[in-house]
Amino acid sequence: MYAVIKTGGKQYKVSQGDVLRVEKLDVAEGDTVLFDQVLMIADGGEVHLGNPILEGKTVSASVKKHGRGKKIEVIKFKRRKHHRKQMGHRQSYTEIIITEIAGKNAAKPATSAKSTKSAGEKKASAKKSVTKKAVTKKPVAKKAASKKKSTSKKKTTSKSESK
Repeated sequence: MYAVIKTGGKQYKVSQGDVLRVEKLDVAEGDTVLFDQVLMIADGGEVHLGNPILEGKTVSASVKKHGRGKKIEVIKFKRRKHHRKQMGHRQSYTEIIITEIAGKNAAKPATSAKSTKSAGEKKASAKKSVTKKAVTKKPVAKKAASKKKSTSKKKTTSKSESK
């Protein structure tokens, strides 16, 4: 049996007894954590998929330790520009042990009672919700036409005329 859970923006495939590192959680060491965002549970041949999350299913885990990962070195270098930048980063994590996948033997999702409506009732209810109000448009104020300025041509006088 295994489950797919979502925590810290990532998805993990877990089964009972697994030890994994997840993004840092604000829980003390030795405490238990309940993951309620279960996306899928598979038990042998039965697979339960959520849309997107399974309701009422949880995965519990106990916190083993907190720590920081290996240092990642970031180097930015531009040739011929006398530019070199060197940085490092260590990501914090929480190491957990999966203790239980709850909802293993839970009842299968019940079929909805809404599907018992007849086709005629569905069409009638759809028509009621489709009616829309007519949209009235406000008249647009017209702008006054701007008068074009007449461009007067400059009179050019030649040197002979000016003397």
